Amino acid sequence: MRGSSPSTVEPRHRLSASAEETSKRKFLRDKGLRDVEKALQVPIQYRNLNCKLSTLKLVLVVIALGTLVTFFHSPAVHIADHPSTSISRPSLVDLWIGEDAAADPRYISTAEVDWEQISDIIDKLNDSTEYQGIGLLNFNVSEIDNWKHLLPDLEHVVLNLDHLPKNVTWESLYPEWIDEEEEFEVPTCPSVPKLKVPGKPRIDIIAVKLPCDKSGRWSRDVARLHLQLAAASLAASAKSYHPVRVLLVTDCFPVPNLFTCKELISHEGNLWLYQPNLNVMREKLNLPVGSCELAVPLKAKENFYSEGAHREAYATILHSAQVYVCGAIVAAQSIRMAGSTRDLVILVDETISDYHRGGLEAAGWKVRTIQRIRNPKAEKDAYNEWNYSKFRLWQLTDYDKIIFIDADLLILRNIDFLFEMPEITATGNNATLFNSGVMVVEPSNCTFRLLMDHIHEIESYNGGDQGYLNEIFTWWHRIPKHMNFLKHFWEGDEEEKKQMKTHLFGADPPILYVLHYLGNKPWICFRDYDCNWNVDILQEFASDVAHKTWWKVHDAMPENLHKYCLLRSKQKAALEWDRRQAEKGNYTDGHWKIKIKDKRLKTCFEDFCYWESMLWHWGEKNWTDNATNVTPSPPPPGAITTSLSSL
Repeated sequence: MRGSSPSTVEPRHRLSASAEETSKRKFLRDKGLRDVEKALQVPIQYRNLNCKLSTLKLVLVVIALGTLVTFFHSPAVHIADHPSTSISRPSLVDLWIGEDAAADPRYISTAEVDWEQISDIIDKLNDSTEYQGIGLLNFNVSEIDNWKHLLPDLEHVVLNLDHLPKNVTWESLYPEWIDEEEEFEVPTCPSVPKLKVPGKPRIDIIAVKLPCDKSGRWSRDVARLHLQLAAASLAASAKSYHPVRVLLVTDCFPVPNLFTCKELISHEGNLWLYQPNLNVMREKLNLPVGSCELAVPLKAKENFYSEGAHREAYATILHSAQVYVCGAIVAAQSIRMAGSTRDLVILVDETISDYHRGGLEAAGWKVRTIQRIRNPKAEKDAYNEWNYSKFRLWQLTDYDKIIFIDADLLILRNIDFLFEMPEITATGNNATLFNSGVMVVEPSNCTFRLLMDHIHEIESYNGGDQGYLNEIFTWWHRIPKHMNFLKHFWEGDEEEKKQMKTHLFGADPPILYVLHYLGNKPWICFRDYDCNWNVDILQEFASDVAHKTWWKVHDAMPENLHKYCLLRSKQKAALEWDRRQAEKGNYTDGHWKIKIKDKRLKTCFEDFCYWESMLWHWGEKNWTDNATNVTPSPPPPGAITTSLSSL
C-alpha cells in the first residue's frame, strides 16, 4: 500500500529515499570504503612472497565486496530541476540484464519512463491506497528500484518471462494457409512461454514496458505481442473481487482489441492504463494465440443464445455506390431466411437517393446517414477515394457487437454465433492478413478516433480500407473460409477442386455459411447466366451455379422489392445483344467474350461499357454514367483491344 505524502511535500520528492534510508546507505557505503582502506594498509613485516600473495587475495576479495556494497546500496540520483527524470547508477545486475537483452534484442524497450506522470496517474485512482502488490515486467534493475521508491508500501513482484524461441515469427503465428478441414494435418500454434510468478502474491496493478521499433514492423512484433498477452493472462488469473489495472509503457499504441478503448482509464504521453473486464479477457485468452488455429470450428453450433441480442446487429455500408442497393436488399433477405432476428443497420451517404433508401428500409435495414471519409492517399475519383467511410462502423455505439458484411454476399446459414467472438474475427485473406468482407467489430468512439488519427501515417497495402484495418488490427482470430467463401476459381485449381467449389455454391441444404460474389454482380446480369463469362479476365469469377443461388434468394423476396433490382432498358438491350453475339460465335461456354486489358473495364456492348462496376455510355468520345449523366475520366488508351465501333 502506497503511503500518503504530507501535504507540504511536493509530488516530485516521492522518488527520494527517506533520510533514514539515505543515512543507512551512506553508512554501508562508507563502511565498505573503510574496509577497503584498512585492507590496503597492510603491515610491512608481511613481505615474503607467500604473504604477499595471501594479502593480495585478501585485498581483492575486500575490494570486490566493497564494490558490490557500493553498487547495490548507492541511492538514486535525482535532478531537482527535472523531477520526472531519475538516474540510477548502473549495477552489475543491470549489466547482466543488458547481456541477456542483447542475446534477444526483440524484447529491448527504449521507452522513457516518466515517473511523475506515473505518480499522477496512480494518484487519480480512488482505491490506490488499498493496493497490496504491483507486478513489474520487462523493467531493468534501476527502474525497479525507482518503482520501489515510488510505491514503498507495496510488494514489488518482479515477473519473469522466458523469451519466445527464435523460430517463432509473426508468419508462424499468422500463416497464410491452414488445413481447416484437417484432411492432412491438425493445425497447431507455436508454444508461447507463460509468466513465472513467484509465490501467490496479490497483484493490483501490472506494469509492462513494451518495445516499439518504429523503423520496423512494430505492430507485427512477436515480442511486443508476447509481453501484452502475458500481462493480460496475469490480469485474467486474478480470482478475487478487487479490480486489476494494467499499465503499459510504450511509444506505440497497444493492441487495440486486446486492451480495448472501453477499458482505458488514462492515457498520458506513453502511458496507457487499463482496467480490463476480466471475464471478457479470459474468453479472449482461450482463443488461439494467432490465426494458426481456427477460433471457431468448421462445423459451428448455430443455436446461439445471447442475453444482449438487442445490442447486436448486422451492418453494411453504401457510399457512392447506388448500384449496390439491390445487393444490400437481397443480403437482408438472406439474413432473415437464415433465421437471424438481429437488427440490420446500413450506413449510406448523400449519394444514395430517397427512392433507394425507401427500398432499403422496406427490406428491413435501419438506414443511417453518414458523412463520407476520404482516403487521403487515394487519387481523386478513384475507386478507393471514399472507402475509409467504413470506419463509421465504430461509431455505432448503441451496439456492443457488429457483424459487418459486404453488400455483395449472401448469408446461407445463420452466423449469429459470431456475436460471441471478439474484435477482429474474420477469415484469412493472404499472408498474415484477414478479409474484411465479414468481420466482427466492437463499436467504440475511442477506436474510431484511433483509426482517424493515423490515416495520414499508415500505408494500406492495397490502398483501401481492408489494407488499413489490417495495419491497425494485426491481432485477429481466424474463422473458417466457409463463413466468407469467395466466388472465385484460381487459375491453378484442379478440376476436382473446381467441382468441389461448384458443389458448395449450389448445395441444398447449404454447406457454406456465406457466399461472397466477386467480379460482376448477379443483379447486373440476366438471371439465366453469369455475365462474368463475357470478359476473359473476369471468367475466374464466373459460376452459373452460384449465380442461380443468388437469384433463388432474390425470388424469395416480397414482390415490392423486386423493382429495386430491375435492369434498365438499355442494360437489357445490351445484354441481349451480348448473348446473340455469343450464339453466333458458338463459344464453348455459350457466351460472347471481348479481350480487355484493363481490369477496371468490366464488359462492353455496342456503345456501352461497365467501367468500375458502373454503366458508362460512349458518345462523341466522352464517357457518361448512364444513370446520373456524370462525365468521368475516359479509359486509358488501349483499354479496349476491340474497337467499339466494330462490335
